Amino acid sequence: MTDIAPSADALHALVEGSGAINVGSHAIEVHGLEKHYGDYHALRDINLTIPSGSLTALLGPSGSGKSTLLRAIAGLEVPDGGTVIIGGSDVTYVPPQEREIGFVFQHYAAFKHMTVRDNVGFGPSIRKQPKAEIAKRVDELLEIVGLGGYQERYPSQLSGGQRQRMALARALAVHPKVLLLDEPFGALDAKVRDDLRQWLRQLQSETGVTTVLVTHDQEEALDVADHIAVLNEGRIEQWGSPREVYETPANTFVMSFLGPTAKLRGELVRPHDLVLSKRQIDDAVPVTVERVVHLGFEVRVELRDGESTDLSAQITRGEASRLELAVGDQIYVRPGLHVDPVAPDSAQPAPGLEKTSA
Repeated sequence: MTDIAPSADALHALVEGSGAINVGSHAIEVHGLEKHYGDYHALRDINLTIPSGSLTALLGPSGSGKSTLLRAIAGLEVPDGGTVIIGGSDVTYVPPQEREIGFVFQHYAAFKHMTVRDNVGFGPSIRKQPKAEIAKRVDELLEIVGLGGYQERYPSQLSGGQRQRMALARALAVHPKVLLLDEPFGALDAKVRDDLRQWLRQLQSETGVTTVLVTHDQEEALDVADHIAVLNEGRIEQWGSPREVYETPANTFVMSFLGPTAKLRGELVRPHDLVLSKRQIDDAVPVTVERVVHLGFEVRVELRDGESTDLSAQITRGEASRLELAVGDQIYVRPGLHVDPVAPDSAQPAPGLEKTSA
């Protein structure tokens, strides 16, 4: 795939020029949001404030409520209770087309019979903006998303990554107050997804448009977001920076969902936080090496303790060479000195929220 990073000149023209996105103080606030589908409780007393100019990820498994929350912010779902505020205005019952948002779906939602130029310019055209202004805006945006020269192509003539960049350009064409992305890279292969993540992070950082990204991909959320809201069963379990939710999880769900875990003495720790030794060390648990797996820059050591509990540790290649581990070795394992294990019944409140549901 070719380099798709937006040029600095094009980005500054978008931000500072006459066609700039006016981000102002357009924070998003959600207060006491509720949503039912029959007997199914999709959103449970959601309270959330998204800072202006930030990129926030709504992260959770399927059925957690993340897409429902995004659609309620967009106006595509009407909540059963609570309020949605964008830029200081209550938009709970305002139609989507009047909320000044840009929305990008996972599957592009492109008009197949329209060229790239007409797809990107569709929003401004139905708003009756001058044709010359639309043409200028479209050309600027296509240059920014790496599709300069593709104006007359049709969606079928683009790759998946190119179609998604076209969708992002179309969302930005209407000068949105906020940009809402519903798993925009989920249908793409891993390499294209990684490239587009970095491109999105640079684009958002340069333009400053408040952005909300729905994803079930933990790595994606940790990589691009300023803040992460972790959802489960219609509730926000935790809100914080990527480092906060990963290093100080509010409960076992957050810890388990944000990455691999190992259970040691009945408590959860990260595999990379385990310390291995061939000699007895304080508070260490004796274990047997079951398997040693070399994974390029790291080594996974699969272990079993005296109670037949399996766990794995992640160590560096240097540590593996020093320990010279082999299947059947009796060694010792303990958490690192600066690690706080999480007890399985932990249910701390989600920090950073106005209030949480019981």
